[in-house]
Amino acid sequence: MPTLVIGNKCHSSWSLRPWILMKHFGIPFEEVLIPFANPIDSPEWKAKIRKYNPAGKVPALVDGDIAVWESIAIMEYLADKHPEHAIWPKDRAARAMARSIAAEMHAGFSALRGACPMNLGKKYAYKDRGAGAAKDVARVAELWRTARERFGEGGPFLFGAFSAADAMYAPVVTRFDTYSLPADPVVRAYMEAVMATPAFQEWRKAALAESWIVPEDEVDEVPIENYRKAA
Repeated sequence: MPTLVIGNKCHSSWSLRPWILMKHFGIPFEEVLIPFANPIDSPEWKAKIRKYNPAGKVPALVDGDIAVWESIAIMEYLADKHPEHAIWPKDRAARAMARSIAAEMHAGFSALRGACPMNLGKKYAYKDRGAGAAKDVARVAELWRTARERFGEGGPFLFGAFSAADAMYAPVVTRFDTYSLPADPVVRAYMEAVMATPAFQEWRKAALAESWIVPEDEVDEVPIENYRKAA
């Protein structure tokens, strides 16, 4: 059985991606959670991760003598190993777009990531978080609307059925929710579909039970809701 190495569930956006994918498709794995150190990139923390992959980052998938790191590479490995699952859409045009927007997510949206770190334990009121973040939010919403319009028949996800593209954008869904970012009805319906999946619900429950705090991911403002406190 493969091992998936992840960081804190409340904060590790990259870890959520392969985890939710594997849970959704029922791909069995053993979970190893290594809590983030303070600072996150401390040599001691990286040394723990390098026992599983040479990059010293999470997530990492270890399958026998094979180690795979980077979320998008893990998803491609799983798609190769499990052709019985539609990890990518079966339609060629849909698959091409799904891979493109997944790669765009992997490589971009740095302003959104910086201004709105993933934090499942809090909810903040909307406010201007900068021109770069606003540009990224508009682009993400455009991608979601386009995918839903072109390929969304047959289900509530970007390409109808849940796929690796949805797993890649699941942490962004949480950012839209946590920071009360603008969401039209199409965007809101998609967000609700992702957050309603059993896999996401399981991840979120575990995240809210964590006691670890990552200072870099706590914005300097009073939340309108503190889910950890309520939990």
